[in-house]
Amino acid sequence: MDLNISTQVSKAAKRDILELKAKIERFQQGKIEEDKFKLFRLTRGVYGQRQPGVQMVRIKLPYGKVTSNQLVKIAEVSDKYATGNLHLTTRQDIQLHFVKMQDSPALWAELEEEQITLRGACGNTVRNVTASPDAGINPNEPFDVTAYAHELTHYFLRNPICQDMGRKFKIAFASDDKDSAYTYFHDIGFIPKLKEENGQSIKGFKVVLGGGLGAVSMTAQTAHEFLPADQFIPFTEAVIRVFDRYGERTNRNKARMKFLVKKIGFDQLLKLVAEEQKALKVKSFEVNNDYEKVTLPENPSIPPVTLENWQQFEDWQRTNVFPQKQSDYYGIWVRVSLGDIHSSTAKLLAKLVQKYAADDMRVTANQGLLIKYVRKELLPFFFQKLTELGLAKPGFNSTHDITSCPGSDTCNLAVTNSTALSTTLEHMLNNEFKHLIDESFIKIKISGCMNACGQHMTANIGFHGSSIKNGALVIPAMQVVIGGGISPNGEGFIAEKVIKVPTKKIPLALSFILHEFEEKANEGEYFNDFYQRLGKMHFYHLLKPLTDVQALEASDYVDWGKSESFSPEIGVGECASVTLDVIQTVIEEAKERLDWSKEGLEEGIYADAIYNSYNAFVIAAKALLLSEDVSCNTQIGILQSFDQTFQNKALFQFEPSFEDFVLQINKNEPSKEFANSFYNAAEHFLIKANTYRSQQLADANGVDKTVITDFYKA
Repeated sequence: MDLNISTQVSKAAKRDILELKAKIERFQQGKIEEDKFKLFRLTRGVYGQRQPGVQMVRIKLPYGKVTSNQLVKIAEVSDKYATGNLHLTTRQDIQLHFVKMQDSPALWAELEEEQITLRGACGNTVRNVTASPDAGINPNEPFDVTAYAHELTHYFLRNPICQDMGRKFKIAFASDDKDSAYTYFHDIGFIPKLKEENGQSIKGFKVVLGGGLGAVSMTAQTAHEFLPADQFIPFTEAVIRVFDRYGERTNRNKARMKFLVKKIGFDQLLKLVAEEQKALKVKSFEVNNDYEKVTLPENPSIPPVTLENWQQFEDWQRTNVFPQKQSDYYGIWVRVSLGDIHSSTAKLLAKLVQKYAADDMRVTANQGLLIKYVRKELLPFFFQKLTELGLAKPGFNSTHDITSCPGSDTCNLAVTNSTALSTTLEHMLNNEFKHLIDESFIKIKISGCMNACGQHMTANIGFHGSSIKNGALVIPAMQVVIGGGISPNGEGFIAEKVIKVPTKKIPLALSFILHEFEEKANEGEYFNDFYQRLGKMHFYHLLKPLTDVQALEASDYVDWGKSESFSPEIGVGECASVTLDVIQTVIEEAKERLDWSKEGLEEGIYADAIYNSYNAFVIAAKALLLSEDVSCNTQIGILQSFDQTFQNKALFQFEPSFEDFVLQINKNEPSKEFANSFYNAAEHFLIKANTYRSQQLADANGVDKTVITDFYKA
């Protein structure tokens, strides 16, 4: 597999790409176990699909920003390596589907020519940092959070503290108190605030912590009402360090930050975060707010426009256009059905934006786009051009604008089809509830399973894929959830599960709910208040008649968009834990971390070197524990269990204990002296670990031990 990497590609990115290429070759030669390789490729954005032999590639777009040249480049690589489709996600990424594994390094290399990365797009890392798409132009924002999201992204890109955690970690920045970034369901959320001190305006953030969606959804708790802006990165680093050390690693269903908060308590979590301060790479981080310069075209002439239907233009302008805080400029929301844009459309859109707007589009959390800095006199022209591209649907972020994950079209975990149902519901709404094109406080979201890629638990009315049994037959179904989302004053709600309904009855279910609201809501009543006032059981009984399996027809046993009878085929999630492990392989992982530590020492990056030495200690200790049939589910558990298991072994003597010795990491400044001494200690420990392991093998006549399934992955 030849690979030509442009000189435009950074040294770090080139190393990543070549490493991925080498790992793919070793995997195809049978030299790397499948699950080990999967954990590696996921952190490089390469994700298995439902269809065998092809991958989904997730492109990481921090805070959803994409320039015209970047959009064209993504379209070009989709034409070359994928299907020509660009899928916009609820994490403000773009995904390409049906990519051959061996093509992923070349695809990545071409993307990096426009500074687009795949690193950290999937896997147990800090995922794409999201932000309100209108950051920088929002009339109500205290200040633009774009630069902060940008700096945080690059601070944790390739940072050793977050490359191999127990689970993924999600961070969001809202532009104002209305929280269009949904910070309340993130591991960490930042909401900008201004504080007056001595006659000066000080920037800072309200910080929320420990939220999450999925089968067990939780809202984040407030860690700081006002954290000075220069502390947002130190605080985040400290939280991630604690999550890495204390977070669950065996049971991935309990491995998110929200479960750590539940396990040890919010106050204890904040205490542990405070204890990490001494070890942090930086104690203060100043952001350059001038980095984000907006590139605008120079006085573009106004092309002639002929609109056949001015009412359609008025509907679009009313629901999809808003005045920016910059006078004389407007933002245009682009509603994208199913989040799918063909490459040919993307190229034409990029050309339009480059010539007539700011070269700074944003992917939105509801799978749309934002075009910025459009002059008022150009709005009819934009409407005309967007209409030609099929991108001028009115009702952005309204009830009509349904969010939907790809579902069983491509996803391993999906139970049912999300996309065909979404299209069906949009048609129903257009026919029966056309006036709801102006309703922005009843959101509908669909996920193909309970894992919430469609963010159904944040919907006022949401659905996730499921099934219902009728004897030997299985009916495709949707779990109906109600009452989630963001209120008009910015309060976040998690939806409640109400009832499971056959998926072919979901259009009726949605119609029942909306009619009930229109008939019984008080004047001006917010939908969630209405739901709470009537109560969950009211809606359960409202929808119960739709669940009568005896009244179903043959077509009800066929999912939307399918022709055959339903059969739930759920694959293995691509963030699964290691299935097979060999003790010596684990020790080699520790050696790899030690090599990274040495590189850090040579480059003078002492905090990174120290963390890699720490990982070498933990992983080597894990290997020895597994050799003694001791499994642990956290890093702190490994340190404690090592003391208990090896305290009587003469080879391993630490004062006062192994745990205390390794946790020097948070008792010392990240100095050159400590980095070197910690590295030397880790190196000696690894030598002893190899000695101990060699004796074990000798005693066992050279037979290595296989470790199965749920042992802890360090």
